[in-house]
Amino acid sequence: MHIEALVLIEDLCVLISNLPLNHYDMLSPNRPATDLVNTDLQREQKYDHRNLSTTITNSAPLLTAGQKNIYDRIMLAVAAEQGGIFYLDAPGGTGKAFLISLILAKIRSQQKIALAVASSGIAATLLDGGRTANSTFKLPLDIHHKPDAMCNIKKNSGIAAVLRKSSIIIWDECTMAHKYSLEALHRTMQDLNSNNKLFGGTILLLSGDFRQSLPVIPRSTFADEINSCLKQSFLWRSVETLRLTINMRVGQPF
Repeated sequence: MHIEALVLIEDLCVLISNLPLNHYDMLSPNRPATDLVNTDLQREQKYDHRNLSTTITNSAPLLTAGQKNIYDRIMLAVAAEQGGIFYLDAPGGTGKAFLISLILAKIRSQQKIALAVASSGIAATLLDGGRTANSTFKLPLDIHHKPDAMCNIKKNSGIAAVLRKSSIIIWDECTMAHKYSLEALHRTMQDLNSNNKLFGGTILLLSGDFRQSLPVIPRSTFADEINSCLKQSFLWRSVETLRLTINMRVGQPF
């Protein structure tokens, strides 16, 4: 029981800081370093494929024409394995959460890794298996001061293994993120995959609404916030924009 508790504590420590307990001069369970890597991979591969198939069977017929077009476009990109960066422009009430949930279920049902993150903790809880982007990518807390930043991810770490094996990364509420965060992930993915492709050849699906939220920068002007948003990044010229325009809530009873 004592060893099991240490393992759970160390797993949580690695999840938060990407470092084992002995780095902090704390008692650490005696286990191979590969166990830490395997724990991260298992977390992203633990989904019940039977339940996922049921979700797909029940939900896919409910897609609107617009949602279906976007769903097919993303699944085509995943099947092609040629990378790409997409932005899902989805105002509130257009069925973004439903569509993303179905995309996650479909990719995971194929025994592939679909990593789901969000810019805020509340948004992350709405994604199946979701975590915050800052904790997942180990982004610097002062990212807005670091235009050349990299994610604090070691090549032999568990999250590095997850990122290398990911078929897609979905980043919800991306409009709250600083452009340097996106650029740091781009450089890190290139480094982890040892190539110069966009995000190392991994598909990135951004989603959010620029009409609703922008990055929060301490003691900044409105011009500073505009300049820090993702659309001002050099990466944005490579983005393919997908739009949901029909409000599903209109006409629904209270």
